[in-house]
Amino acid sequence: MSIGAGRAEIARYKNTTGACSYAAFHQSFYAYLTNPARLARRRIKVHSSKRDSQRISICSDLGRNSLLNREEDMKKSLVALALFGAFAATAQAQSSVQIYGTIDAGLGKATGSTTAVTKRDNNKLGFKGTEDLGNGLKAIFQLEIRYESDTGTVENTSGVNSRPLFQGQSRVGLQGDFGTVRLGRGLTAYQEVSTSFEPWSGMPTPAGFQTDLTVAGYTSDPLSAPGNSRNRFSNAVFYNTPVFNGFQLNATVAAKEANNNSAVPARAPGNSVTFASGNRAVAANVAPTSTPYSISATYTSTGFAAMAAYERNGLQAKLWSVAASVNPIPELKVMLSIQHQKDDDFKIINTGTKSWVLGANYDVGPGKIRAGYGQKTPDGVVKTKQASLGYDYNLSKRTYVYADISNKKAAVADSINYNVAKSVNYVGIGVHHNF
Repeated sequence: MSIGAGRAEIARYKNTTGACSYAAFHQSFYAYLTNPARLARRRIKVHSSKRDSQRISICSDLGRNSLLNREEDMKKSLVALALFGAFAATAQAQSSVQIYGTIDAGLGKATGSTTAVTKRDNNKLGFKGTEDLGNGLKAIFQLEIRYESDTGTVENTSGVNSRPLFQGQSRVGLQGDFGTVRLGRGLTAYQEVSTSFEPWSGMPTPAGFQTDLTVAGYTSDPLSAPGNSRNRFSNAVFYNTPVFNGFQLNATVAAKEANNNSAVPARAPGNSVTFASGNRAVAANVAPTSTPYSISATYTSTGFAAMAAYERNGLQAKLWSVAASVNPIPELKVMLSIQHQKDDDFKIINTGTKSWVLGANYDVGPGKIRAGYGQKTPDGVVKTKQASLGYDYNLSKRTYVYADISNKKAAVADSINYNVAKSVNYVGIGVHHNF
């Protein structure tokens, strides 16, 4: 067959074999032309009608097989898609993991220091999730890394100061009709609820009150490693009851495990560290002599909230605290907290410290005004007084800029003149973003 005749054959069969695609015919025609037996018998003439019927049969078979294969593939694809959708829906319903965090950076200046890049809030990167175990039972976990936005390093891990990777918290537990039980490291039952009654919401800015006056100078974990955050328990069990008509009970109990504390030498009263109280010696990496624990009770309703708490740390220091907040109008929240610390086992004399903080938050359009005033009265030491004012301006639901100003009068740290108050002013501005 000549090339011209072959082309004519192709054109003719394209028009006469609707069941066969051009590609299928081309495949069969090429196979026919290159068949060795045909080439050996190319002098033998084959009747045109027989050859046509053979080719049409080949195309029909190829077309039918192609359609059957496509139909089978379609069925398999639909089954796979249905199974994938079912598994995805099941996984979606049974478990979820959330990545979240904050980044905060600004400029701050305090009396006697130069302007520096600072932060108003802790920077954190967190992971939390739940898994539905059925019958109302859930498995939960939360991990939280803290870092410095100005250097990109993990928070406070230089020199002798060492904080764990999951400084914020590392807890896993179960949640159900019985409440929530978690194990690991996290804020104590007192520390976790006290931030709701502090005008800066517990943020560790110098303008805030959480790290000093709100806790009457108390620390939850004095036996942790140097530089560690001391408002948490490690090696602990955490329990929260369900909320009953606005009431909830919370408890944290820590194991009597050593946590790499540094040795503390004994000091007589009248020194530059523990001031008028003096202190007894503490050995390095010592376990608590009795179990540290923290309990709190909260009540929340529309326009009113209250809290009462008691905590004992690894050195047997004890803290009582009560607090309340009211909303006389929806935009205004007024709050008051009162604390009393007693540290008889560590300090020698002058073992008590009392404090109180009065604060307010007022929402104005896209902004929030923060204000607070408080006092702390350590036995035998000059009274601490602090007044602060701040403003947040929301740029979006997740981003705001802020400005703070404060004045604090207190005894100078590491000084023997603890009966003389030094005035320190602080000014800070910055931006905060939640993600």
